[in-house]
Amino acid sequence: MLSEKSRPVIEATLPLVGSRIGEITADFYKRLFAAHPELLDGLFSRSNQRSGEQQRALAGSIAAFATHLVNNPNTLPEAVLSRIAHKHASLGIREEQYGVVYEHLFAAIAADLADVITPEIAEAWTEVYWLMADALIKIEKGLYAAQANDRMWTPWRVTAKSPAGADALTFTLEPADDTPVTAARPGQYISVKVQLPDGLHQVRQYSLSADAGTSRTFTTKLNDGGEVSTALHNGVEPGDILEISNPFGEITLKDGDGPVILASAGIGCTPTASMLRSLAAAGTNRDVLVLHAERSMDSWALSGQMTADAAKIDAELQLWLEQPQHGAKPGLMSLRDVELPADASLYLCGPLPFMKKIRDEAVDAGIPATRIHYEVFGPDVWLAN
Repeated sequence: MLSEKSRPVIEATLPLVGSRIGEITADFYKRLFAAHPELLDGLFSRSNQRSGEQQRALAGSIAAFATHLVNNPNTLPEAVLSRIAHKHASLGIREEQYGVVYEHLFAAIAADLADVITPEIAEAWTEVYWLMADALIKIEKGLYAAQANDRMWTPWRVTAKSPAGADALTFTLEPADDTPVTAARPGQYISVKVQLPDGLHQVRQYSLSADAGTSRTFTTKLNDGGEVSTALHNGVEPGDILEISNPFGEITLKDGDGPVILASAGIGCTPTASMLRSLAAAGTNRDVLVLHAERSMDSWALSGQMTADAAKIDAELQLWLEQPQHGAKPGLMSLRDVELPADASLYLCGPLPFMKKIRDEAVDAGIPATRIHYEVFGPDVWLAN
């Protein structure tokens, strides 16, 4: 944990570092990619760099981690660290890369705070960084060791490419070699690596909307400016080979016999659809409530799969549409008028504002925060808290 020597230094300097961390991380990435341009090829997201999302994510993670250490000196934020570690493992982050990040991050800190930084301040923030890094390294080693193979990328053949609502496609894959396959748990995701027209490789995570052990199925929506989704939609056909990672993600359907609420918005339905499919395949007797929000019925990427699976287990399905039709509720999802089963566990996925709103309403309705689980895509895992 954070030492007594460093704690008052971090507490005193956190407002200053927090106010400058956005500029510090922007400088850090410039330094990092100048020294290691290869990290943009198949690891860091080029589009997130352009938009600034990656910089904000790193800034938020450092500031939030330091704040947690100050306020809770004897604990680590294990849930959020686990979420980040799963993202890192899905990208193949290695232990030695933390040293590379440290080198360039602290060069950026020293440059930005040159007028005020002292050896004591540098030592304290170094301690914060390595507490976070060492915790992530430990978790990631465990995640790698739990896989059925020790390979980061394995080839999978596309066996089907089919429409899934407006602007979405579902890809089904099978192994293209004899690499042992790690079984995916309902709610997990894989990373998919593609080569772009300029020769650069880029990676994105996609939830597995269904998994049959020896096959993988994921659904992707064509996003404006999304390099990987565009490459998948326009350049990948049945018979082609894709490189994908082992499955990762700590937000998975928990065993038990209590009620389950699956709430999603937009393409966030992919992990909840996977959970619903596993419940339907098992013929569950659990009380299941499925809630989904969309712009229109045509936009609901997995409407057929989710409707059929809900019917198999007599699950209640409620739908909100911004363009209401088919008896759906108008507007945005709200739990205010939904009768929630007692002792339920809630699984959430969708845009960050949606998840924050539904989580707040669920807590107000009496669902303990410990039974609310949510998946965050993109680099903003800390902002979800």
